Amino acid sequence: MTTIPDISEAPPRHRPPDDLSRFAWLSIAAAAVTILLKTLAWRITGSVGLLSDAAESLVNLVAAIIALVALKVSIRPPDKNHPFGHSKAEYFSAGAEGMMIFIAAAVIMYTAVQRFIHPRSIEDVGIGLLVSVLASVVNGLVAWVLLKNGRQRRSMTLIADGKHMLTDVWTSVGVLVGVGLVWLTGWQRLDPIVAFAVGVNILVTGAKLVGQSGTALLDVSLPKEDNEAIRDFLDAHSNDHVKFHAVRTREAGYRRFLEFHMLVPGSWTVKQGHDAMEDLIDEILDEWPEMRVSGHLEPIEDPRSYEDMDV
Repeated sequence: MTTIPDISEAPPRHRPPDDLSRFAWLSIAAAAVTILLKTLAWRITGSVGLLSDAAESLVNLVAAIIALVALKVSIRPPDKNHPFGHSKAEYFSAGAEGMMIFIAAAVIMYTAVQRFIHPRSIEDVGIGLLVSVLASVVNGLVAWVLLKNGRQRRSMTLIADGKHMLTDVWTSVGVLVGVGLVWLTGWQRLDPIVAFAVGVNILVTGAKLVGQSGTALLDVSLPKEDNEAIRDFLDAHSNDHVKFHAVRTREAGYRRFLEFHMLVPGSWTVKQGHDAMEDLIDEILDEWPEMRVSGHLEPIEDPRSYEDMDV
C-alpha cells in the first residue's frame, strides 16, 4: 500500500506577494494636496493653464483610488476560478487611468480653445506660481517614490501612477512657463496656447498607458535580459544526460512564470526524474523567488520528446 505523506504543515514554496497599497495611499494623499494647491493657484490668477493643471491632478486622484483597488485585488491568492492568481488586475488599473487621461485632455483642450477665443487677463501671478511650484514639488517627490518601488517590485500599477505624476510635474512646468510668459509679455493668448499643448501631452501619456496595459494582457514574455539569464542557468545544468527545450516565460503583473521541458534518460525511475526536477526548481526559486515554475519531464531518447522544441 502506498503511503501518502501529510503535507498540511508544509511551508509555502513561493514567497507571498507584498501588499503595495501603502504607495497607493501615498498617491491619494499627494493628489488631494496638489488639487487643493493648484485650484488655489487658479483661483488666485484666473489662468486656464493652471486650471488645466488642477484638472489633471483630479485625474491623478481617481487613478490613485483605482490603483488602490487594483493592488488589493492583485495580491489575492489563487482560487478555483483563478488558478494563476489575480495579478493581472494591475493592467486594468493602468488601462483605466489611460482612459481617464483621454477625458481630462479633451476637457483641457476644449477650455483652452474657448479661452483663446475669449482671452482673459491673469492676476496675482507671483503668488499663483509659488503655490503651483509647491504642488509640483509634492508631485515630484511622490512620483520618485512610486517609480523607484514600482521598478524594484515590478508593479505596473505603481510605474503607471508614477509616470503619470511625473508627467504632471512636467506639465506644471510648462504651465508655469506659459503663465510667466503672459506676465512678462502681456499677451493673454499665450496662456491657452500652453494649456492646449498640455492637453496634447496628457493625451499622448494616456495613449501610452493604454497601449502598455493592452500589450501586457497578451501574456508578454519576460524582458530579454531575464530570458537570457534563465537560459544561461539551464545551460549550466545541462550535460550528456540532461537537456532542456521549450523554455517559455510570461509575466502577469508582479508574477512571473517559467515552464520548460527537461529531457532525461528513459531508464531513470519516476522518482529519480522527479527528484532531479524538484531539485532544479528549488535552485530556480533560490535565484528567482517570485517565479512560478512548471517543468515537464521527457525521455531523451524518444523522438516525440522533440516535437514541440521550436518555440
